[in-house]
Amino acid sequence: MSLPSLFAVALVFFSMFLQIRALQLSVVDEPLQPPNVTTTSNTSLTPALFVLGDSTVDCGTNNHLATFARANLLPYGRDFDTHMPTGRFCNGRIPVDFLALRLGLPFVPPFLGQRGTVENMIHGVNYASAGAGIIFSSGSELGQHISLMHQIQQATDTFQHLILNLGEEAANTIISQSVFYLSIGSNDYIHYYLRNISGVQSLYLPWSFNQFLTSTIKQELKNLYNSNVRKVVVMGLAPLGCAPHYLNQYNSTNGDCVKEINDLIMEFNFAMRYMVKELNQDLVDANITFCDAFEGSMDILANHEHYGFEVITDACCGLGMYKGWIMCMSPDMACNNASNHVWWDQFHPTDAVNAILADNVWSGLHTSMCYPMNLEEMVVVPKIN
Repeated sequence: MSLPSLFAVALVFFSMFLQIRALQLSVVDEPLQPPNVTTTSNTSLTPALFVLGDSTVDCGTNNHLATFARANLLPYGRDFDTHMPTGRFCNGRIPVDFLALRLGLPFVPPFLGQRGTVENMIHGVNYASAGAGIIFSSGSELGQHISLMHQIQQATDTFQHLILNLGEEAANTIISQSVFYLSIGSNDYIHYYLRNISGVQSLYLPWSFNQFLTSTIKQELKNLYNSNVRKVVVMGLAPLGCAPHYLNQYNSTNGDCVKEINDLIMEFNFAMRYMVKELNQDLVDANITFCDAFEGSMDILANHEHYGFEVITDACCGLGMYKGWIMCMSPDMACNNASNHVWWDQFHPTDAVNAILADNVWSGLHTSMCYPMNLEEMVVVPKIN
């Protein structure tokens, strides 16, 4: 059976499964927040945290959409603070959860789940949507998602709402002093370039495709800048060639990462880092940093014993070789202890990996992966032009 046919079978199976599980479980439509997380403006290092991106940082957006890309059923969220699924594609916390606490903020709610009041938005909003890509149609075969372009529009709507309710000066102060976190691009490879949608590989060589993605991101960052956004963390992509899905698809016999895929990711990250450097030079008062998730992830894989990981190839939850063939759909498919696994499912890391990467974004605690500064330096030591 061909790979497209296998994918179609998997989607049909997943659709049937969702219908059955929906009758069995109480589905959590609203992302739950840890009951012990409280902050005040006096302890916060920044007014708010705004998040844009894909499933790496989706905290419940897709719970409100008609899509296969949903994580609102167990075992997702089993190790979260509430031990319930929230829409996060992880067994527990995602990177922005750890960073919110570092900043002295509560966990950021999804845009589609909040009530539209200033009180709901004042500490930040998460616009990220699983399946979203830099390219509008990336991930569309999974169903509805909020594309990056639409996420930027949602952010603009939020800014307008703040201006109308707080006044222009107060709103612009919040926007300019808040942190914006962008994590997107994986789906442009997973669901577009690597699947050769519309013969894209014959139209764009890898470097040209990377340049196209980077130039698109650059324009969107300029759009945010024009709305008074000044502090931005731009995440690079993790090593997709090491993900269980591709270890299975490429029949890795010893768990070696797929080099040709990782080469694409490294090229993309290189282009993104250079683009961020240019923006910092061209935009007055811009405080943009690029954090290379590839570097941080490869450090974890290379030194997994030091970090306490025993399993670096197989996902904790899934079926097939490396548990990378069928997506995580049932508690019975999951391992007992996710904390000693690098990968939670086909593509997403475990809570334990997210914690390490968040530490690196914050301060470079384990390995330096942010250029020209880490997040702590951005919010504590203002950039002087």
